[in-house]
Amino acid sequence: MTTIRHDLSAKVQVIEHVWVPMPDGIRLSARIWRPAGPGAHPAILEYLPYRKRDGTRTRDQGIHMYLAAHGYACIRLDIRGTGDSEGLIADEYTLSEQQDGIAAIAWIAAQDWCDGQVAMIGISWGGFNGLQIAALRPPALRTVITVGSTDDRYATDVHYIGGCLSKDNFDWSATMLASNDLPPDPAIVGAAWRDMWLARARANTPWAHVWFAHQRRDGYWKQGSVCEDFSRIAVPVYAVSGWADNYSESIPRLMAGLSCPRRGLIGPWAHSYPHDAAVAPAIGWLQEVLRWCDHWMKGRDTGIMDEPLLRVWMQESVPPRTCYAERPGRWIGEDAWPSPRIAEDRLFLNADGRLGAAAGPPGEAAICSPLWVGLAAGEIGRYGGDADWPTDQREDDAGSLVFTTAPLAARTEILGAPRLELHFACDRPLALVAVRLNDVAPDGASTRVTLGLLNLTHRDSHEHAAALVPGQRYRAVVELDDIAHAFPAGHRIAVSLSTVYWPIAWPSPELATLTVVTGDSALVLPVRPPRAEDAALRPFDPPESAPQTPHEVRVAETAHPRRVTRDLLSGRMVVDFPRWTYACTMTDIGVTATSAGFARYTITDGDPLSAVLETGYDVALVRPDATCGHRSTGRLSSDATHFILETTLSVTENGAEIFRRDWQERIPRDHV
Repeated sequence: MTTIRHDLSAKVQVIEHVWVPMPDGIRLSARIWRPAGPGAHPAILEYLPYRKRDGTRTRDQGIHMYLAAHGYACIRLDIRGTGDSEGLIADEYTLSEQQDGIAAIAWIAAQDWCDGQVAMIGISWGGFNGLQIAALRPPALRTVITVGSTDDRYATDVHYIGGCLSKDNFDWSATMLASNDLPPDPAIVGAAWRDMWLARARANTPWAHVWFAHQRRDGYWKQGSVCEDFSRIAVPVYAVSGWADNYSESIPRLMAGLSCPRRGLIGPWAHSYPHDAAVAPAIGWLQEVLRWCDHWMKGRDTGIMDEPLLRVWMQESVPPRTCYAERPGRWIGEDAWPSPRIAEDRLFLNADGRLGAAAGPPGEAAICSPLWVGLAAGEIGRYGGDADWPTDQREDDAGSLVFTTAPLAARTEILGAPRLELHFACDRPLALVAVRLNDVAPDGASTRVTLGLLNLTHRDSHEHAAALVPGQRYRAVVELDDIAHAFPAGHRIAVSLSTVYWPIAWPSPELATLTVVTGDSALVLPVRPPRAEDAALRPFDPPESAPQTPHEVRVAETAHPRRVTRDLLSGRMVVDFPRWTYACTMTDIGVTATSAGFARYTITDGDPLSAVLETGYDVALVRPDATCGHRSTGRLSSDATHFILETTLSVTENGAEIFRRDWQERIPRDHV
């Protein structure tokens, strides 16, 4: 539980709104927390589209007041066209957004309350653009703290995982459509608020239409993917994530790819700041931020750079459950990454279903998975702070090829990215493979450890897809997500392969049969030996925060609770994910934000072209002067050659519709 420090407000001056001018005349809206009294201080910038006034308000106060009370000027800035900022937003992570960030950093550095040094901090979107802006090297930027983000916009975000269409692509677009339609606050922008609101509604479009137009790793995705040239980032980087957040795999890549001073931290958390995590153990994350910033911006020896390059939570084996309040384990560290201490253990997929160090004679094993494989997958960890873990993998294993070791004679710990070296043939030109690494207990219960997806037309490149020739043999490498996991003695290690993974990945147009060449195909595990120095790692402080702004939250019942429904007679399957259903009253500004959203994935077994995703959002801001609302519905479907994207949008003022627009577009499938 986070300790709230109540003695901080007297140390901090809070400025509700300041305009930050951009070179083209547009003004961005900022909220500022400064140490009380005279003096210039290093600054910390968080730069987001999620509405500082009524979206992230309570969280922002808890973080930025805390940091300001310890000697930093903190700025929470709305991205152009969002919240209370002027202008329009057209997409995520644009070059325009990055250039605005550079201008904002220069403005901050020039203020009399700033000593000329600026850091960037952020989770998710704010973690992305911190790295992106660092690569452009603004002179005043001293360091970046990036949490729950990625270096690769194409293959490690919500769009195309392993070249497969991610369940979150269209889903996330619907979320941002709803957020981008909300108006600025007249208490901040004055009488122009309504004109600004209508301009946003007219310009707002479902971003999925852009994302579906780029189904390969082309220049659109390379822009803003700092992995394209790690050398462009010269300032120190502190990169943080959690194993239950699928952005975690970017942390080892950043540690390996960057040459600047850097540190990596991965805990057991989902998509949340580490001091406010739903999955224990939480840590004193804000104290770590101070240790990092004090070192790089105040010249203090805090000891943080004497600690291991990469520090992670080694997770113990647990029974399969859909929710964990805590993940048992211990902190471990590696001084270099890739670590020369980690050895590769090659386990061959053999014809008798065994996974072993010795390769058996070459053989074949075939699988054409039913479309219900994936119903036990859970969420993928990018929505909010609560993770939704996969349930017992025996359900999905019934429609998969499974290869299993003998019971382990000794405890085996892995750290890094397992990979499957797959030799295969396929009977269809388009196909995917889902690879799961599982921990099988003596009673047979199977817990998913990590996952990898690959669109097999992307076997050589995400940029240059090539259809499969039916019957021809190929080799592909499926990289699974990085993980730290301890397999106990007596447990078995299993790898499961399926040709579908609904709804995590959109299915191929036809059901495909994958033929695995056994004896040649192998699972490669990154095995980590014990390290005595782990016992001497500095313990983290307990979590602390400043008080949040006054608010009242009412969690509303949703018409779409988290649920998986499978009709064994008709074969129809429905997977429901609720999205942000609540009412939050911010009593200090007299605004209530309400939200009700869902994503529903439907498919009928045997027919991959029956796949449908439906989304719905009903959000509103209730203010003394007006109630401003957004209602939208979305539908994604496909035929053999095209994706079909449909959206309806209604913007309301005091219950009356003031703007409406519909979209329907057919976008060709490009080897997906």
